[in-house]
Amino acid sequence: MNQVRVIQIKQSVMGNNDARAAKLREELREQHTFLLNLMSAPGSGKTTTVLRTIEKLRDELRIGVIEADIDSTVDADRIHATGIPVIQLRTGGLCHLEAEMTQEALSGLDPKALDLVILENVGNLVCPAEFDTGAAKNVMLLSVPEGDDKPLKYPLMFSTCQALIINKIDTIASFDFDMQTVKNRVKKLNPDIVIFEISAKTGQGMLAWTNWLRNETIKWNQS
Repeated sequence: MNQVRVIQIKQSVMGNNDARAAKLREELREQHTFLLNLMSAPGSGKTTTVLRTIEKLRDELRIGVIEADIDSTVDADRIHATGIPVIQLRTGGLCHLEAEMTQEALSGLDPKALDLVILENVGNLVCPAEFDTGAAKNVMLLSVPEGDDKPLKYPLMFSTCQALIINKIDTIASFDFDMQTVKNRVKKLNPDIVIFEISAKTGQGMLAWTNWLRNETIKWNQS
């Protein structure tokens, strides 16, 4: 593959999204493919986190990536440079992904040949939380510069995820960000959520995150 393949999304199809997502999830389980839905605001460090995750796990798991953006292939190009299979979903204005869009992207990746597919959702803290993509797990990425008040402003996003990654912890001394406060706010919304503190830039904390992801992938694929 000489360049990133782009799939143009023409319209949003809302009907029966939950049913389509459930069907897709079951198909992926049968194919032994773990789909991770990674959500966050723009600029939080999703793509850098994905690159670090690939670096840590690529020798153990067969990984593919779906990059979703309103426009541009800049993030997909970064993934493509690693040699990992990647599909760009260009949403053309839509602020979220739905199960049908996910399935269309997966058709270009051959999920049967992959253990783990990371779906980097559109950068947005509102819409993506409302739509089931068919993923096995939802993960939210919050960066320190965004502030510790985000769980109060966007409760649904934190409530629908099974794990939270707090990124850019190397910058915490420069911002008014209280780690324990944000953890308390998230746990009040979602007591069972697992929280990881990382710096995707320096690699700090990545081991705990990738160990969790590896274990979840193996459990899913063996079920």
